[in-house]
Amino acid sequence: MAEEIKKETNTTAAPAAAGKAKKKAAKAPAHGVVHISCSFNNTIVTVTDDKGGTIVWSTSGSHGFKGTKKGTPFAAQITCNKVGEKAVALGMREVAVKVCGPGQGRETAVRALQQAGLIVTSIKDVTPIPHNGCRPPKARRV
Repeated sequence: MAEEIKKETNTTAAPAAAGKAKKKAAKAPAHGVVHISCSFNNTIVTVTDDKGGTIVWSTSGSHGFKGTKKGTPFAAQITCNKVGEKAVALGMREVAVKVCGPGQGRETAVRALQQAGLIVTSIKDVTPIPHNGCRPPKARRV
């Protein structure tokens, strides 16, 4: 009796596993854009296609850095290196880099992308700069 139950469970499990669809392997285009946001506290790296769709992203906090160490050039290097390796594994070759923010790891991040095997075609600074600043507070009357 126990043998019959085992045979039934084995035969019913096999067709269900064979009917499942396989997951498609994601492929990145050959050319993309790397957005690097370097603040004083963190480094965020996002790799997108030309239309702006995110392919790979990472932060320095996701690689084990905590507190003030997230804003260091070394943390930016590790983060960009890992993101670059993932992008190369998906098939990306050339990237245009857009750097934003006043952080310490700006130059180190671009070098790390080149070390990961990506060809950097252009580097652009997209840090927002105020032209005339905010409106000052009104004059104090005493």
